[in-house]
Amino acid sequence: MAAPLPLQPADEVSLTVLVDNSSDLFAPPGEGVERPRLAGGPTVLNPQWDGAGPAALRAEHGFSALVRVRVGGRERVLLFDAGISREGLMHNADLLGVDLRDAAAVVLSHGHFDHTGGLAGLVVRLRPRELPLFIHPEGFLSRRIEPRDLPPVPLPPPSRAALRDAGLEVVEGAAPALLLDGAAAITGEVPRATEFERGMPAHFAWRDGRWEADPLVRDDQGLVVNVRGEGLLVLTGCGHAGVVNIVRHAQALTGVERVLAVVGGFHLPSPAFDHAIGPTVAELAGLAPARVIPAHCTGWRAQQLLAQALPDAFVPPSVGSTYRF
Repeated sequence: MAAPLPLQPADEVSLTVLVDNSSDLFAPPGEGVERPRLAGGPTVLNPQWDGAGPAALRAEHGFSALVRVRVGGRERVLLFDAGISREGLMHNADLLGVDLRDAAAVVLSHGHFDHTGGLAGLVVRLRPRELPLFIHPEGFLSRRIEPRDLPPVPLPPPSRAALRDAGLEVVEGAAPALLLDGAAAITGEVPRATEFERGMPAHFAWRDGRWEADPLVRDDQGLVVNVRGEGLLVLTGCGHAGVVNIVRHAQALTGVERVLAVVGGFHLPSPAFDHAIGPTVAELAGLAPARVIPAHCTGWRAQQLLAQALPDAFVPPSVGSTYRF
C-alpha cells in the first residue's frame, strides 16, 4: 500500500458557495454556517417599476466555491469550479464582497459546462494575472447526453487554447496532487469500488472519431482538506465518481479515517439514481460526519433522506452561504 499523501493539517477552513442551484434568503444560520442577509446591502433599480429592492444572488444549475485554508498565521485561497454562466459567478462574488483575485489556483472537478462556464467571466476579471488551473485530461473531451427518444444534448467542454490564451496555466493530471503548499489535495481520478455507484447513464464522449458510452466520467475529482483534530473535509463538484467512492478514496489517500464534512453535489437526482440513493445515505450515515451539505445536483429525494438519516449533521444548501470548519 502506498504511503499516505503528506497532507498538512489545516487550522481553519471556510467555503463560500458562489454558485449553486438553490437560493433561500430565509435559510437559518447556525454554528459554523453564515447566510447572506435579507436586509441591507446593495440595491438595484427596476427600470419598469418605481422603487428599488435588495440585489439578489443568482441561483443557477451549477457549482462553485471559494475555499480558504488557514495554517498557522497564513491563509491560502483557491476557487473550486466556476459555475455555469460567465455572469453568475462574477455577479454573486461581487454581491458577497468576494475578491476572486485572492485565489492562488483554480480546481475543476470535471469538464461539464455547469462547472466551467464561469471561467469566461473569471479570466476577464483576473487579467493580466496568471493562475494555475488544475483539470483531469479527460475534462476537455466533448460530451453529450443521449436521452431516450430525444435528440442528444451537448455538454460543451472548456477550451485548452482559450484558457491558455487568457493567461491561465493549464495543469493536466489524473493523479492526486497537493495544493496550497500541501494544505489541500486534489483526489485525482477516483477508483470505482462500490457496487451501487454506476456512473451517469446515457452519457457519451467523443473519442477516436466517434461517440462512445462514457458512464464513468473518469475526470471527476474532489478536493480534500484535513482539519486539525477534526478529520477530513471532502468537497465534490457533481460526485459523478460516487460520493462514497470519493470519500473512501480521500481516506485511503490521506490515511485519515475520520470524516468531518462532505460538501457539494452528490449527483443522485430521482428517478435515474433511485437505486443508489438508499445505499449512499446508509454509507454516509455510517461515516457519521459532523456536517453533510448536499448541494447542486444531489436531488430533492436524496437531500430529504439525508436530512432524516443525519438530522444533526444535515445543512440545507443555499447560494451565498459560508461554511466554517
